[in-house]
Amino acid sequence: MQYPSTECPPFFQFYANYVEGDLSAMLSSQLETYVTYIRKIPQDKLLFRYAPGKWTIKEVIGHNTDTERLKSGAALRIARMDQTPIPGFEEDDYVAATNFNARSLESLLDEFIAVRKSTIALYQSLTEEERMRRGTASNKTVSSRVLFAFVAGHLAHHIKILKERYQV
Repeated sequence: MQYPSTECPPFFQFYANYVEGDLSAMLSSQLETYVTYIRKIPQDKLLFRYAPGKWTIKEVIGHNTDTERLKSGAALRIARMDQTPIPGFEEDDYVAATNFNARSLESLLDEFIAVRKSTIALYQSLTEEERMRRGTASNKTVSSRVLFAFVAGHLAHHIKILKERYQV
């Protein structure tokens, strides 16, 4: 979906473009489809990297959860009219600071499920006015609703990468 540049910087638009139809429905459907998809990946593939220096599948799962947690938190702050600039984060540093590979798949998925349920509850609790509020995240003006679209689109993007590059 295209969002006006006044509420969505180009980097965010890349992920928002993955959103088709109702955002709330997409967030909810991804909860089931993503978890089902990940559970079908053979255990012996979970530590696979498609190229040197790339993340393992377990690290991708953890990264998706971290990103969702951070972006939904930013969406909450903006919806509550917090005008404090919200910094971005360096995803590679976040993954390097974890031990996602030592965790069980179910542990990673349990955390993702909890975070996604929280994201859905937050999104559904906000009024349209609250979703349209703007603030500063990653040094760019962005609306709360775009951050939720980022969450859904980011996950869709990583599913595409898993299918194309990891071939799972």
